[in-house]
Amino acid sequence: MAEKNLVLKGVPVSPGIAIGSAFLLHRDELQVEEEEIAGEQVASEVEKFKRAIQQTKEELFGIRRRVARNLGEEQGRIFDVQLLMLDDVMTIDQTITAIQERRRNAEFIFWENLQKAISTIESSDQVFFRERASDIRDLGRRVLHNLLGIKQLTVAGIQSEVVVVSQDLSPTDTAQMHRRNILGFATDMGARTSHAAIMARSLEIPGVVGLKDATLQVKHGETIILDGTKGTMVVAPDKRVLEHYRGEQQKYLQWSSSMAALKDLPAKTLDGYSIQLAANIEFPDEADSALDHGATGIGLYRTEFLYLSRADLPTEEEQYEAYSAIAERMLPDAVTIRTFDLGGDKFSMYLKGQPEANPFLGRRAIRVCLDCPDIFKVQLAAILRASANGNLKILFPMISGVEQLRQAKEIVSQVQEELKARGFSYDAKIPVGVMIEVPSAVMVADSLAREADFFSIGTNDLIQYTLAVDRGNEQVAELFDPFHPGVLKLIQQVVQAGHRASIPVAICGELCAEPLAAMLLLGLGLDEFSMSSISIPQIKKVIRSVTMDEARAVAAHVLEMETSQQIKTYLMEQSRRLYPDFLPVDVV
Repeated sequence: MAEKNLVLKGVPVSPGIAIGSAFLLHRDELQVEEEEIAGEQVASEVEKFKRAIQQTKEELFGIRRRVARNLGEEQGRIFDVQLLMLDDVMTIDQTITAIQERRRNAEFIFWENLQKAISTIESSDQVFFRERASDIRDLGRRVLHNLLGIKQLTVAGIQSEVVVVSQDLSPTDTAQMHRRNILGFATDMGARTSHAAIMARSLEIPGVVGLKDATLQVKHGETIILDGTKGTMVVAPDKRVLEHYRGEQQKYLQWSSSMAALKDLPAKTLDGYSIQLAANIEFPDEADSALDHGATGIGLYRTEFLYLSRADLPTEEEQYEAYSAIAERMLPDAVTIRTFDLGGDKFSMYLKGQPEANPFLGRRAIRVCLDCPDIFKVQLAAILRASANGNLKILFPMISGVEQLRQAKEIVSQVQEELKARGFSYDAKIPVGVMIEVPSAVMVADSLAREADFFSIGTNDLIQYTLAVDRGNEQVAELFDPFHPGVLKLIQQVVQAGHRASIPVAICGELCAEPLAAMLLLGLGLDEFSMSSISIPQIKKVIRSVTMDEARAVAAHVLEMETSQQIKTYLMEQSRRLYPDFLPVDVV
């Protein structure tokens, strides 16, 4: 029997509190044996593999249709990525060739290739790619089940109200969760940006991931409490703890209802200052969520999803269609498209380059774009063409100096001339912005501001590079401190430089989704906050609860403080003073 009131800490991915019986979704790893096959068996083995791929494709199409019907077309598109993986000709051909040349059974060859793919993506230097491993694992597991003729365990048949506990959840698992039956979910693995997390937020099912060993600590049918706001799970709660969380659950529901009422209200301070609240998105399907939560634009559209799990680069037409769809969906509001932020190692199949000892400080983002102008031009052409269909902006990541910005702008000009010659329309005055993510960009912000139309501060990388802390390294995670006085002063410098040049300054890192920081950032003079859609209502609530004078006074006082702990304590005191009934749970 589990210890009473055992508390497990993980990563919150979808807010809310769930109380119910644990449903342990165990998935034992399939055992795949290596078997040598005779020459006359090769053709049938290849056919078996092709049938499994086709069967998997039909299953995914079926799930996609159901999700689109129940949740909307945008949510259904989440499964397009997996369908693209199945259509990857190079991957299919490699498996078939290996079966033919090595004369081994299809499931073993496929399993071997799958492990290599997962290992490669999990060792990536970029969090975005590491978090795609669960999607590849889910797809591979589905193909393997079809190769072996084994039915896969899913959550679709769950009839009673439960909290699902599993090592990991695939997007197909999450898509089949019915809100009447699935109260919440908890996983040992996972991250905020996984497809499952995105889907859970859309369904508004409380979720916590990264609990490490929850499946070992919980018994099937045992009562658990899941706090998707704080990222905790309580196993075998006693009566006192249950009563406490039932009260917190009721508070959350009341608070959530009040947040929904803010959707169509302006993000305006008590004394009339308006702030733009936009959404960060990684996939086109997130646009509906942004609008549902009151976003007035997309402040950061990450385009890396277009490059996932492909044997080739996305064409201009493919990119044009993706960018046009989001531009038209968000009209009349603006969509800021960040040009691709990938390390050179992600293009190893068609770019020549040596492995890097430290990819975070290596060939990535704008450096790759400038090194490979042909690839860069294709993306810029697609963005510019799409600008004729909506209100688009271009954002360059990882700019460290004026020279890079000038080179990038020159390539934009070249592409504009090429499009004109090809007879395509585009917005000739499309705004071009700089993402401020490295300290050198802060130091030359005045020069950058004279040549850019706007700034967008990416606090995640700015904190990482300022404090010399790898944000993906658990051993130094406690040193990744967004409230570090040095970081806050850098933000202040960027805002001041932007305003001296009369250009707007946005902020798009995780810091601006933190309610504790909202009043401070407001007081520092940021013009736009861009964050995950689900965070928009609570930040809007903060903005509508204070005056600009109060926010400026708070910011001025914070900038005089010497430690982050002093800053957080002070901000907590001010938050409770100015909007004591704001959050039903403490902000940590």
